[in-house]
Amino acid sequence: MNKKIFIASDHAGYELKNTLVEFLSDEGFEVIDKGPEKYQKDDDYPEYIIDAAKAVRDEDNSLGIVLGYSGQGEALAANKVDGIRAAVYYGENPEITELSRKHNNANILSLGAGFIGDEEAKREVLNWLKADFTGAERHKRRIKEIELYENRKILKFYLPYLQVIKKI
Repeated sequence: MNKKIFIASDHAGYELKNTLVEFLSDEGFEVIDKGPEKYQKDDDYPEYIIDAAKAVRDEDNSLGIVLGYSGQGEALAANKVDGIRAAVYYGENPEITELSRKHNNANILSLGAGFIGDEEAKREVLNWLKADFTGAERHKRRIKEIELYENRKILKFYLPYLQVIKKI
């Protein structure tokens, strides 16, 4: 199980973020809080979320948790970072968190703090952290397809050179 967790939120997820920082630390995880440091009613969450997502991308064997009112905007921001696969949970079906790890190898969990309480959040975060990617061929293939799309920027740059090399 991954032991290093990067966490960030907006104002709506701020209190639950702090609750989870304490809870996860007590559970033996190394938790790095990427902000905000204090409650800011009119904050702009992308800087905190993207900072956490970059940290997950750059730190091997780490995971991330981001929080907002619905968790949707936070997942969108996190998913803009290449290599990030953020899944959203805002209540009702606890199987979602586990499947996001088992099938999609999600490396960030985005929580809708406006729809779940502290105890549900703690439970689902632990379920998510304990779940492992199955490594099933179909899931690996699908993740690889996403990675290839992410890397299209690199491919666009090298494609003309590859065409020249093919002709030689």
